[in-house]
Amino acid sequence: MAGEDVEVLEEAGLRAEVEPVLLQPLVEGGGGSGYAATAAEKSPRLASLDVFRGLSIAVMILVDNAGGVWPSINHSPWTGITLADFVMPFFLFIVGVALALTYKRITRDKKVASQKALGRTAKLLIVGLVIQGGYFHGLHDTSYGVDLERIRWCGVLQRIALAYMVVALCEIWAPRRRQDVSNDNFAIFKTYHFHWAVAAAIVATYLALLYGVYVPDWDFIPPTVLNSTALHVHCGVRGNIGPACNAVGYLDRTILGVSHLYQRPVFRRTPACSVNSPDYGPLPSGAPDWCKAPFDPEGLLSSLSAVGSCFLGLHFGHVLVHRKEHIARLWDWMIMSLVLLIVGLLLHLLGVPFNKPLYSVSYMLFTGGAAGVVFAGFYLLVDVYGWRGPTFLLEWLGQNALLMYVLVAEGVFPAALQGIYWRKPENNLVDLVEALFENIIESRRWAKVVDVLCEILFWCFVAGFLKYKDSFWKL
Repeated sequence: MAGEDVEVLEEAGLRAEVEPVLLQPLVEGGGGSGYAATAAEKSPRLASLDVFRGLSIAVMILVDNAGGVWPSINHSPWTGITLADFVMPFFLFIVGVALALTYKRITRDKKVASQKALGRTAKLLIVGLVIQGGYFHGLHDTSYGVDLERIRWCGVLQRIALAYMVVALCEIWAPRRRQDVSNDNFAIFKTYHFHWAVAAAIVATYLALLYGVYVPDWDFIPPTVLNSTALHVHCGVRGNIGPACNAVGYLDRTILGVSHLYQRPVFRRTPACSVNSPDYGPLPSGAPDWCKAPFDPEGLLSSLSAVGSCFLGLHFGHVLVHRKEHIARLWDWMIMSLVLLIVGLLLHLLGVPFNKPLYSVSYMLFTGGAAGVVFAGFYLLVDVYGWRGPTFLLEWLGQNALLMYVLVAEGVFPAALQGIYWRKPENNLVDLVEALFENIIESRRWAKVVDVLCEILFWCFVAGFLKYKDSFWKL
């Protein structure tokens, strides 16, 4: 890549460094009021993007660890949106914003830039396979290793890798029409018309397959049940968006195989599949056979729609690059966010429900609008007014997001720590800390919240120490 383009890939995107003129806070030391006409030259980093990334990591740690005892913040069992359902779109949105900053002036060495982008994509895929492919068995299981006949091919990092690759290559190679952004409110859309055409084509392909593919009846043997007989699921439909007969699951089963999908899908928390819905629980009497089937929430077809979240973030990054006034950037972002929220909500009300496992278009648009609001809010507070004090912990966390994701959000560090115990596996430090909080607070649910918040705080300071040592895990 050209020397002026700085690329540092982190878990939820790129830790982008951009020209100082873009990021100067309005008031030295924070806490002022009013707007400057343009951003002056000083700050070399977009701190609000680090804060946003850190918030996404913190929320992921919270919902992954406390969602089991607080189902209301865990992923929605099928349709709807909960706190956990905002995490993935936020990550993809951040990737898009950072890519716009990284490739803002690619004029030469496009082949080299493409090679680096593909190299990072491959590294993300490999890390994702190691972390979520089944090699690590999670908490309360000190064994490890994966049967290649049951390895899970899809996952969070794999989806981020796909979105990163598509949007990065589009940003590198797509033609651009130079427009005067000062006199035309739609100039940025016109400049990146090819990007929008690619995004529209991807979403159209997703919709055509989701509603056009015929899903026949299918049989499966539960991979986790030994000597089980084949179970039958009756479908024979097109355009179904229920858990059993949707095209997303059908294509994953056909291309990847049932044994390579996620074995504990969220629809097992629906009323049809759990007596404790919206939490996991025993099957109710007469539960359909598909309740025992696997389903991958980061599957192939749904990842096409997920790329749209990355393109939305890319647009917000383009606004940052081309608009030089704080008020102009915020105005563009809030209008776009409001449009996305309204359109997403209307689609939901008109029969295209919010659905994270399918990554429905309404879900993609609505969460993209929410991400825009959060990003604009952090930009105003952190990069415009300079209020970095209240957010410095999240900023530290966001600057080493990939490491924090692998060690904490995916449970690698706690699982490794549980491997050190006294006489029997239950006597380990992780379980001891959880039991201590439960004894002090006398409530398992609230003890879990306090435990997770302390864990997040601890890792914020670990990230701060790594920043002090100028140590960042890069791909």
